[in-house]
Amino acid sequence: MSTAKPGEVSTQTRSDDVVAMLRASLGDAVTTDAIILDAMRSDKSGHRSVAAPLAVVNARSIDDVRATMRIATDSGTAVVTRGAGTGLAGGAIADHGQIVLSTLGMNRLLEVSVDDELAVVEPGIINADLNAQLEPHGLWFAPDPASRAISTVGGNIATNAGGLLCAKYGVTRDAVLGLTVVLADGRLLELGHRTVKGVTGLDFTALMVGSEGTLGVIVKATVKTRRLVGGPVAVISANFSTVDDAARAAAVITSSGLNPAIMELIGDSAMAGIAAHLGLDYSGGSQLIIKTDGPSATVEADAIVSVVRSLGGRAELSSDPAEGERLFGIRRAFHPAMSEQGTVLIEDVCVPRSQLPAMFAAIGEIEARYGITIPTVAHAGDGNLHPNFVFEGEDVPAEIWSAADELFLAALRLGGTLTGEHGIGLLKRRWLGDELGPDQLELQRRVKSVFDPAGILNPGKVF
Repeated sequence: MSTAKPGEVSTQTRSDDVVAMLRASLGDAVTTDAIILDAMRSDKSGHRSVAAPLAVVNARSIDDVRATMRIATDSGTAVVTRGAGTGLAGGAIADHGQIVLSTLGMNRLLEVSVDDELAVVEPGIINADLNAQLEPHGLWFAPDPASRAISTVGGNIATNAGGLLCAKYGVTRDAVLGLTVVLADGRLLELGHRTVKGVTGLDFTALMVGSEGTLGVIVKATVKTRRLVGGPVAVISANFSTVDDAARAAAVITSSGLNPAIMELIGDSAMAGIAAHLGLDYSGGSQLIIKTDGPSATVEADAIVSVVRSLGGRAELSSDPAEGERLFGIRRAFHPAMSEQGTVLIEDVCVPRSQLPAMFAAIGEIEARYGITIPTVAHAGDGNLHPNFVFEGEDVPAEIWSAADELFLAALRLGGTLTGEHGIGLLKRRWLGDELGPDQLELQRRVKSVFDPAGILNPGKVF
C-alpha cells in the first residue's frame, strides 16, 4: 500500500499501476487523453487546478462505478465525481494524481410512475432532457437551475440546486425520495423510499443531497415529479428607480401571503449590463419579473400589480406566454452579459426574504467602500442573491476577496447563509467555520470520515 496522502501518488510507476488497474477492469471506459484531462481541471467557476488528473473513467453502469471505487480504495487514490462540469464553486475540479469519475454517460430515464408521481433516473441525465421525457406523461421535475439545459440531475442533487421556481415548488432536496449510492470502498447503499412518507432511521438520503461528492457517488435517484401546471399564467414586469425599492417591493409581496411561482430581481448595474449585451433600450432603474400560475394566477397577479404600484413601481401585466419567455430570457442573459465584461466571480448568498432590502443595502455599502460595482440579481421569492464580481485576469485580486469576505459576513449577520444553491466546493471553504461554528464543523468532518475513512472522495472540497 502506498504511503502517499489521498489524492497523491508516490511515484510515476505508482501512477502507471493505477491506470493499468483501471484499464484492466474497465477497458475503454478509461482515458488519459491530455486534452480531456486538461478539461477536468476547471468548471464554470473559472477556478483551475494546479495540474491535470491521472485519468478519467467514463462510467457506463453502477458496476463501473463500484470497480473504480474499489481500485481507488485499494491504491489510496482520490476520486472526483463529475457530471457536466457546470458547477460554480469548484466542487468537481480534479488535480494531480486524482481519478475523475464521470457519470455523464449514465443518462437514462429508467422508470416513470404516473400514479405515484415519481421517476427513477441515472445521475448523468440532463435536467431539461428529463423534463422533455416526462412531458408526454403529463409530469415535470420542478428544480430548474439556470443551467438546466446543460447540468445533470446528479449534479443538481450534489449541490441541492435551486432555480427560479424553487420559492413555490421547492429545491432539489424536496424532490428527492431515494438514492442509490456507491461508497468509497465500492459498497452499494439503497437509501430512502418510493413513498411520500418515510421516517425509518436517520435520513441518509437528505444527508447525501448537497454533499458535493464527499460522502459517496450517486448512481441512481428516485425523484418526485409533479403534474404539469395547467390553467392561466400571468407575468408582471415591474420597474423601480432603485434596487432598494425593488427589494422592498419583493419583501412586501412575499409577506402579503402572495405566492408567485417566480420572482426575479435584476439590480440596476446588472440590468445595464444585460441591456448592453442584448441591445435593449435601458433608461435606468431595477426590475422585478414575476410569474403567477395555477387557478389563482390572475387574482394573485392583480394583487401583485397593486403592491408594485403602491410602492412607486411601474407594472405591466401580460398573459402571453411568448412575452413571459422574452422577459425571463432577459434574466437568464445575466451571466453571459457579465462574462463579456471580464472574468467573473459569481457568488451565491441567501438571506431571509424579509432581509432582502438590508442585504442590497449592504452590497451598496461594500461597493462604495471598495470603489467597485457588484452587479447583482436575486431569486427574490426565496432571498437567494447572486452578486457578481467582475475583474481582469485569471486570478481573483486580493481586494475582490476582501469585498467578498465582507459580503459573506453581512449575509450571515442577517441570518443568512454562504450559499443557497452553488455549494461550498473549493471557493468558500475558508468561510465554512464562520457559518457552522467549530463544534458543528467538527461533527460534519466526523460524519465525512465515517463514510470516507481514507479521505479519497473529493478531497480538498467543502471540508
